[in-house]
Formats: sequence, structure tokens, C-alpha cells
Amino acid sequence: MQKSFCGKHIFLVVLILTFFLSACGGSKKFSKKDVKRSQDLVGLSFTKKQIDTLYPYLKRNKKGYDSLRKYPLDYTVFPAIKFDPLPFHFSQKTQAGIPSWDIPDSVEVPTLKSELAFYTIPQLASLIKNEKITSVELTQFFIDRIKKYDNVLQSTITITEELAMEQAKKLDAELQAGKYRGILHGIPYGVKDLMSVKGYKTTWGAEPYKNQEFDMTATVVEKLQDAGGVLIAKLVSGSLARGDVWFGGKTKNPWDIKQGASGSSAGSGSATSAGLVPFALGTETLGSITSPSTRNGITGLRPTYGRVSRYGVMSLSWSMDKIGPMARNAQDCAIVYSIISGKDPKDPTTTDYPFGFDKNKDVATLKVGYLKKDIDKDTSKSKDNLTKALEIFKKMGIKMDSLELPDDVPFNSFDIILRAEAGAFFDDLVLSADVDKMVEQDQRSRANSLRQARFIPAVEYLQANRHREVLIEKMNELIKDYDVIISPSFGNRQLVITNLTGHPVIAIPTGLDKDKHPTSITLVGNLYDEASILLLAKAFQENTEFDEMHPEGYMD
Repeated sequence: MQKSFCGKHIFLVVLILTFFLSACGGSKKFSKKDVKRSQDLVGLSFTKKQIDTLYPYLKRNKKGYDSLRKYPLDYTVFPAIKFDPLPFHFSQKTQAGIPSWDIPDSVEVPTLKSELAFYTIPQLASLIKNEKITSVELTQFFIDRIKKYDNVLQSTITITEELAMEQAKKLDAELQAGKYRGILHGIPYGVKDLMSVKGYKTTWGAEPYKNQEFDMTATVVEKLQDAGGVLIAKLVSGSLARGDVWFGGKTKNPWDIKQGASGSSAGSGSATSAGLVPFALGTETLGSITSPSTRNGITGLRPTYGRVSRYGVMSLSWSMDKIGPMARNAQDCAIVYSIISGKDPKDPTTTDYPFGFDKNKDVATLKVGYLKKDIDKDTSKSKDNLTKALEIFKKMGIKMDSLELPDDVPFNSFDIILRAEAGAFFDDLVLSADVDKMVEQDQRSRANSLRQARFIPAVEYLQANRHREVLIEKMNELIKDYDVIISPSFGNRQLVITNLTGHPVIAIPTGLDKDKHPTSITLVGNLYDEASILLLAKAFQENTEFDEMHPEGYMD
């Protein structure tokens, strides 16, 4: 099978001698001295004669770069060269279809109504379907919770109240008329504010875009609406998908409001944890679902690259971005994922592989490995809970083989890929100097990252992607004979590797550390096999109560 190559519009990253592009629009003359001064940056040394030969060529290149800026690109335009996560000779495992989700009949509205905030999707669906509560009542309940608690948490950018109440009334009327859309019928939710919703601002969490509005609705939002979901809030994204700081402040962890919620799906993590929404959608490029899921004590699924459409969603890295659910538990994630996944003609990277979740499958039949070396080396406060989780898996009848991640690849180079692609998407922001308006401007800020992206040579970007191809093959060799690999959530190479190779992961709670902060463990699956990690996560949660723990102070 011929593989396509990871990339983007090469002309936007052809920066072998990027220094001369500081003369934006030709305002500064580009000289041979500029070539000479930049040699150390690209790791080369040219003779005077070679520079004399290079100079006319580079001048022609610069004219080409300048001409590109005269032709605006819409944010929805994907690169012509796309990332393909499939290893050579990849064979997907036989998969089942989407299951019929069980909706219990015995659920009642609690005496203490605030307990509704922490009900699972099947529990809420039972109340709606059996007409023990209306969608309007449930929607108003969660909107009121946002208004009550969000002044402290700062998890929400926009409450979509008018849209939500309109949807809830329509869904109640449909139910009265005998039309039931399915398990999400009438259930509220929130989305990270990288996702466009027609009629509302899509701020990307950043000062330069805080009044931005698109005349479109993201495919994932449309799918949830069609399934009966009620959108009540656009939740905080750290500024341009980095961290938990946005133009309105810093999103807080409900377990400890002195601590940030982590990012960049900060609002989705915080709001779900505090029971302001039953579930939310987040995005991940390099930890933005798994990190806030861990910090806020919820369950977060990052699907295989290309499983969920990104149409209508801000891009940070075309070859690394993924969208996934953040929810109470693995089953809730599976329910939401089954609705938002699938082929979308508006997103050329999406696939149509079957979901494959068999809720009746015996988890003891799964072939499981664990990263013993990484677990043994873990020095974090979550180590004790990590070890206890392994013991729980053993008691569940799970047999685990010791595995090691590939380490003979240039890990320090891979950040080039994310930064170069982000630099291209936000090129206009940097060239206009609006990047200076972003709240954070320190060395590790998104603003600084975008500026330095202009100094990434195209050759190195492509070389990094060649090494990424090697990494894909090495990772496939490790995981191809396993259904699940158990890993620490952080402090090891797993997070970097799986985001580069496109493998799915799920982060599940494992209790609290000595500081009463949530901890988690991560399950890694084969490409397009979310089913196995969801199945094992669901079984783990049926044998523990960690997913039922909630932060104090949100049951008033």
C-alpha cells in the first residue's frame, strides 16, 4: 500500500533561510550579509562564491513568498499533502458495529436535585425518555449551574442559552409526539470554543479573535444536535489551544481552585468535573484531552487520527489534531464517540472504519501489555495509584506482558512538525502583529511559538516527518499483537509517540494523590480500535468507584 506523506502547503514552510522573511512585504532590502549571518541557524557554511550563486535564487524565492500573501486562504482549507497514520501492511482487526445502548428504567429524579449534575448519560436518558424530567428543565438546570459556579471556575466563554432552550423545547415536543432520537435526546452538553457554531462567537480563547464569528457549524456539533444533544455552552480553550489561560482569565480545577484546570481543553475538563455539563468535546494535539481529564478527575477519549471530523474547528496542526469526548466515564465517552465519529466529505482526513464496540465481550480475552520501565521510573505523586490500578487489573483477570516504547528515534525534533504547521495556519496573525495582543507573551507562550515557527527550515520539517514515518513502523511493531497497552498518563514518551502516530488513548481516573488531586492511568489502543480501550476502561470503572468521585462544594 502506497502511503501519502504528512505535510502542508510546502511553500508556507519553505524557510531554509527564513531570516530574510523579516522584511515583510519587501519593506527591508534583503542582502548577501543576511545569508552569511544566518548560516549558523541552518547548520551550514557557504563560501563567498556559493553565497554569490545562492543570492539571486533566494531573491526569487522571496518574491514567491511575498506573492503568496496576496492570495488569502480560508481557515477551512486543508493542505494538499495529508498525513496518513497507517503503517505498511496494516490490517485492521475485525470489528463489530455500533451497539444498542441500554437505557435503565429505574432511574428517579433525586431528592437533592443537584445530584443530577453528576448523573451519567444513560441515567439522564432514562429520566428524559420516561418523561420524569423534560429537556427544558434539564437544560435550565445545567445553565443555572454554569451561572452559579463559573465566576470562580472560568470554564465557559459563551452560554448558548437561546439556542439551547429552542432545541430543548423542540425535543420535548418531538418526544410528546412519539419521536425519540436516541440516548442523547434532550441531554445538554458543551464544546471547546475552537468549534464553530453559527450565530455565536468562536473565540479560540485568544484576544485577537474574541469577536470572531463564522457562518458555519462544526460537523461534530451538527452530529450531536441531530442525535438530540442540546448545546448549552462554548467552553474555554487555552489561548489558541495552549494551556488554561485565555483572554478572560485562567480556568480553575474544581478540586483545587488554586490550581489551573490544565489545557488546552481546560473548560471541557473543568465544567464536566464540576457538573456544569454532563459531557463535553475537547481537542488534542499533544495532550489537550488527556491532561485536563487527568487534572480534573474525569474520563477523556482521544480517538485515532482521522476518526472524527474537524470541519469547522480551529487547526493547530493538520497532521496531529484530534477531537474527542470528555465525560463521567468510559461508557459515556463510547456513547458520544459513536455519534461524532465517521467519514465527513468536508474533512479529507476522515475515515469510515467501523466502531467495533462489543459491550458483552469478555475483557479477559484482550491481549494487554504494560510499560513496566516507564511505570517503574514514575516519580510523580500518582505513582501509588498507578501501582494500585495495575493490581486491580490483575484481580480482574487481566494478564499483562511487559513492553517498552521505542527510544531510538530523535524525539527532540518532532516538535518541529506541530510548530511549523501552527505557524502556517496563524501566519496572518504573526504578519499583522496581532499576535502581540495575546495575553501570554513569555518564552513558552503560544505567541512566542508562532513567531519562532518562521525560523523552521522546510528541510528539517520534512526530515522530522521522515523520522515520524520510522516511528509509525516501530510503534506498530510494538502494539500490533496487543489490544491494549497500559501506560502512565504523563512523564514518559507515550504521550508524544501516540500523538505523532495517531493511536487512540483513554485517560481514566485512579483516585486522589496525597494532596487530594485526581490521578489517572492511560490505555493505548491500536489504530481504529477505540473499542478495546473503551471496553477495558469500562470494566475497570465497573470494578472501582474512582469515576464516581466528585469535587466538593458543587452539590448545593
